[in-house]
Amino acid sequence: MNEKAYNTELLNGAFACWSAASGRLAQRTRLKRYTYGDQWGDLVRDAAGNTVREGDAIAAAGRKPLTNNLIRRLVKTIVGRYRSLRPEWRKDFPADIDAANQLSELDARMLEEFLISGMAVQRVAHETRRGVTDLYVDNVSPARFFCNAFTDPRGTDIEMAGMMHDMSLAEVLSRFGGRDRRRMDALRRLFAATDAAAFPVAHESTDFFVAPQGRCRVFELWTLEAIETSRRNIADISFAWRCRWLAPDGFTLASYFSPWPHRSHPFVVKFYPLTDGEVHPFVEDVLDQQRFINRLIVLIDKVMGASAKGVLLFPVDQLPRGFSWEDVAARWSATDSIIPITGRSPVIPQQINTPTGDSGAYRLLDIEMKLFNEASGVSDALLGNDSGGNGGQALYESRVRNSTIALQDTFESFNAFITARDSKIKTLIG
Repeated sequence: MNEKAYNTELLNGAFACWSAASGRLAQRTRLKRYTYGDQWGDLVRDAAGNTVREGDAIAAAGRKPLTNNLIRRLVKTIVGRYRSLRPEWRKDFPADIDAANQLSELDARMLEEFLISGMAVQRVAHETRRGVTDLYVDNVSPARFFCNAFTDPRGTDIEMAGMMHDMSLAEVLSRFGGRDRRRMDALRRLFAATDAAAFPVAHESTDFFVAPQGRCRVFELWTLEAIETSRRNIADISFAWRCRWLAPDGFTLASYFSPWPHRSHPFVVKFYPLTDGEVHPFVEDVLDQQRFINRLIVLIDKVMGASAKGVLLFPVDQLPRGFSWEDVAARWSATDSIIPITGRSPVIPQQINTPTGDSGAYRLLDIEMKLFNEASGVSDALLGNDSGGNGGQALYESRVRNSTIALQDTFESFNAFITARDSKIKTLIG
């Protein structure tokens, strides 16, 4: 099988696929920030017209950027519900494969990613790692995965797929050295030079081509290729998935057709919901409610901080002889104390407390909290909160089951992803 020593065109194509997903990856980064508590990181313009983080703008205005992270609680609740349902879905799956790859943990983390970004990607391969040949299942970060634009929810129109690997030099030599000392030396020189190499695409960002210090960036690139054969003037075209492992300068480290019985690439991909190639994940639905809730909390905190709380109005002419203002303040806050006054003035000392409950902010906050639960489809019963009434355990469990209906589409879509992954695993183990 003839293969180019350098495949810069294919690597350029992979970079184009990764770049085309920049909007989706930027959305994922923002939703991930909100999920894990950094909810004031959006860029806004301050009063001077400068672009700053929203939290910095709030702080500059004299307020505290407070956060009530409801998204994290919501995601944890759904993942917990999935874990409770998971055994019902996997009764017929080989327990040894499940345990060897800790699929229970992988799938829970994958569902968390699925809720945040709407993207689930796993890699299933029978291969040798660090001298051990086995079946391996890995979660793949969407930030490391690339594929051509596709619109079929099943991914049947994917024709290029791959991911970025960051390996140690020892692993690179083990995988691609072929036990040949001269080839290993050539690989050492190649990856020693990639930090300063001229990459095949002119660009400013090196996120795609450069690995963290001490690691080697390697690209696993799969393409669906058409193979034309002819015999006795009869032409035929067949399709096969071909893998190439490439260095950052396009050098081909390895090339082969799919060696597995399913004759496909090792990736299982699910984007949800995929509408005209667009992804609109679950967390996106509650993002605006979360932002409004945070703003109302900041507003309430500001109102409470600016309101009078136990302010004492003490007429100057009522201050007893021999008393200082510190003495009055100390006696006013002490129990069973006496503050003498002259009694000559019709105005006596009085304490002021400004009521804040009638500002409307509390009422609006309550409405936004209810809208948050309605937008998410997660009821109080599913959250484990007391839903009122004395209907007993049967009624409560019924409410939990009914609340799960709103999540049924999400669960079923993720279950389709798991089923496709399991099917690929069963093909590999025979």
